[in-house]
Amino acid sequence: MTLIIVGILLISFILIATEAITNVNKAAVAIFAGTLGWVLYICYGTDFVMSQHHGDYTNFLNGAVATSIAVKQYIAQNIFLKYVGEAAEIVLFLLATMTIVEILDNNGCFDFISQLLKTRSSRRMLWTLAVVTFLISANLDNITTTVMMLTVMHKVIPSRRLRMLFGSVIVLSANTGGALTVIGNPEGLVLWNMGKVTATDFSMALFVPCLLAWGIPTWLIGRALPERVDTEWVVMPYRGDDTNLTVGQRLVMLFVGIGGLWFIPTFHNITKLSPFLGALCVLSILWIVNEVFNRRLFNANMMSQRRTPRVLQYGVIQMMLYVMGIMLAVSVVKETGAFAWLWAQLGMATTNITLLGILVAAISSLLDNFATAMNFVVMKPNGVANDAYYKVVAYAVMVGGNILATASMSGMALLKMERMHAGWFFRNIGWKALLGGIIGLLVLIVQL
Repeated sequence: MTLIIVGILLISFILIATEAITNVNKAAVAIFAGTLGWVLYICYGTDFVMSQHHGDYTNFLNGAVATSIAVKQYIAQNIFLKYVGEAAEIVLFLLATMTIVEILDNNGCFDFISQLLKTRSSRRMLWTLAVVTFLISANLDNITTTVMMLTVMHKVIPSRRLRMLFGSVIVLSANTGGALTVIGNPEGLVLWNMGKVTATDFSMALFVPCLLAWGIPTWLIGRALPERVDTEWVVMPYRGDDTNLTVGQRLVMLFVGIGGLWFIPTFHNITKLSPFLGALCVLSILWIVNEVFNRRLFNANMMSQRRTPRVLQYGVIQMMLYVMGIMLAVSVVKETGAFAWLWAQLGMATTNITLLGILVAAISSLLDNFATAMNFVVMKPNGVANDAYYKVVAYAVMVGGNILATASMSGMALLKMERMHAGWFFRNIGWKALLGGIIGLLVLIVQL
């Protein structure tokens, strides 16, 4: 049964890696693998529990007779529920942060980005997009930042080829910026939530490597651009009423949303409560401010799309279900003991951080950065906080996701929006991202 469960995980990884070819949604595959794996696990629960949790199970029985019902109850209450809780913490954090972004976007708090792009200098526009995306992604979720910035860029630049180049820079900036902080992408969030890293130490270690992985390919792409770029000037958008929020009101909302997210690591250190609770607290405050500001506008009672966040839509739910599915699928394989065996077989690859970084980047470039990170994080037994292992894994999966656009959710968003091919991305962008990623990895290894 262990081989069957591992086989299901491997098949699901193949389908996830070939989503662009098979057109089978990776979220559906991940959820199916996670649910089926746990169903099969509990069918053979006695064998797994006796081999992995013999002492705890004996204490659970407390002298009672061991039956199939007792085994299932033990698994449901003491094993399965723990992993569901870990996955739910990540999903709830993503839900809160994505809703925060949606509220800010609905109220025009990011409209300044379009105004910054009022230039005909291609390199100035490139670096404006890159810097803004990098900074926003470091504070918000990278996939949400990518979609928002791609939408803004799409309205400004009419040339499809230039949109492909600028869009690629947005993806690189979102992935590298997201990797810089523990709240910038799901991989860092999982590490932080599990207590594997602390926010300050993690960001300080990855600061220079992420800057190199971002700056080098962006500079190389900028050299290939023409001097001037044709743009379509964008006016401030009409939002369904005759009065927009004032600049002061937008700044207040931006301060509450972004400033609140900055406070979450401090909230976690003080209370020791899960980070998602801090994110929900920020969301609730921002939502109240949103209601107070918008109810005074003309026809406010008719502005359902303005006052109600539109975060509960297909793309966002798909991402959260994917994260949930991968975490459940990986956790059931861990409970079979397969990861412990694999860790022993890898040997030098897990102790040599240079070899580890190369291995992780290679796998994540073909598979998926979140799935790859989860496998390597769960595989390591009894890792101490701020271990170099976790920082290398977090950085390397980001590098792998930049080499092929199909390996990251941000890249897939670009491919779908601009109808690009992964081959074009690698020929024009991927090798530049690989060069910057390798240089950054060498710097990270020297630091560690």
